[in-house]
Amino acid sequence: MAVKIRLKREGTKNRAHYRVVVADGRAPKEGKILEAVGTYDPLAEGDNFKIDLEKTDSWIAKGAQPSDTVRSLIKKARKAAAAAE
Repeated sequence: MAVKIRLKREGTKNRAHYRVVVADGRAPKEGKILEAVGTYDPLAEGDNFKIDLEKTDSWIAKGAQPSDTVRSLIKKARKAAAAAE
C-alpha cells in the first residue's frame, strides 16, 4: 500500500480550501483518508496553512510520500517553527 500525504479539496466553486491528509495512493482524491494532518487556504493573506509536523514526521518515517505542494508547505512550516524558537 503506497501511502501519500496530499491535499484534499474542500469548499465551493471559486472559494477552495484544502486539508492536508494522509491517504492510500490508490484512493480517489476526495476519497477515504487515514488521517488529517493540516489545512491550507490559498486565498487567505499571510499565514495561510497549519501543519502538525509531529504527525507528518511520523508518517514520513513510516514511508509516506508527500506531494510536491505538501513538501513545500512542510518546508515552510519547518522554517516558521525554527523562527519561532
